Amino acid sequence: MRIPVGPGSIHVERYGHGGPPVVLLHGFGTSSFVWRSIAPEIALANRTAFAIDLFGHGESDRPFDADFGIAAQAELVDRALTALRLPKAVVVGLDLGGAVALRLAASRPERVDRLLLVNPIALDEVPAGDIKSLQRNTARFAFRASRGILGAAPILGDLLRKSVADGSNMPDKLVARYLAPYVGEEGLNHLLLLARSIDDEDMEDAELGSLPHPTLIVWGDQDPWVPAKFADRLSDTIPGSRLVRLPAIGRLVPEAAPEALLTLLLEFIGAAALQD
Repeated sequence: MRIPVGPGSIHVERYGHGGPPVVLLHGFGTSSFVWRSIAPEIALANRTAFAIDLFGHGESDRPFDADFGIAAQAELVDRALTALRLPKAVVVGLDLGGAVALRLAASRPERVDRLLLVNPIALDEVPAGDIKSLQRNTARFAFRASRGILGAAPILGDLLRKSVADGSNMPDKLVARYLAPYVGEEGLNHLLLLARSIDDEDMEDAELGSLPHPTLIVWGDQDPWVPAKFADRLSDTIPGSRLVRLPAIGRLVPEAAPEALLTLLLEFIGAAALQD
């Protein structure tokens, strides 16, 4: 579906129909495609999954003068929920999507039923180490692109491969699928723009210590850019939250451990997948 949200339209994939809604938000460098093993199973559990491409990501619009920051993304997700006639939803956020989910929960608490955060960025880890590196090296990467040197492939490819602990979970064909929106000099420049848009100021007024929502934090312990102890700090900050660690799993939990994540998600929302 194409959902108009003001400055453009966002791409949403719906799985199921009529059941309580579950909104899925991806992280930096990925798209709604990351939920392909999760979303259909949510539908089989009599829920309706909405996998959203954040504005400027995946197949969503990317106006050159738009705001792609965390606060703007949360506002656009809120507008999308209105357009989809969803007054409230379970919100699942991965990495950057976790920050967007937290911002939405803090600014529009009535919109969120429950929060499931998968290796989210928050607190003093906005942006995380991978994005900080991109921000520091924007000029160098842009210069390389202007000289026709490889574009986004080595940058995003390296990030994706480091996001899984086991390289077999990120084969070259999968890297190529995620690289598709960032082809050529224009694609690289847009990727760098998205990186520059991630700013800790967007989270400064998000009172995470006052969130009223049931919250589950799922943490792949092999995230190379955020220290494992951060998960404990975030769990201590969000009242009543529960933390589940997945050893030997990197940041991209939906790619490396979809079955474990699905089981935790369905348990958290009180659903059960249909048996074959």
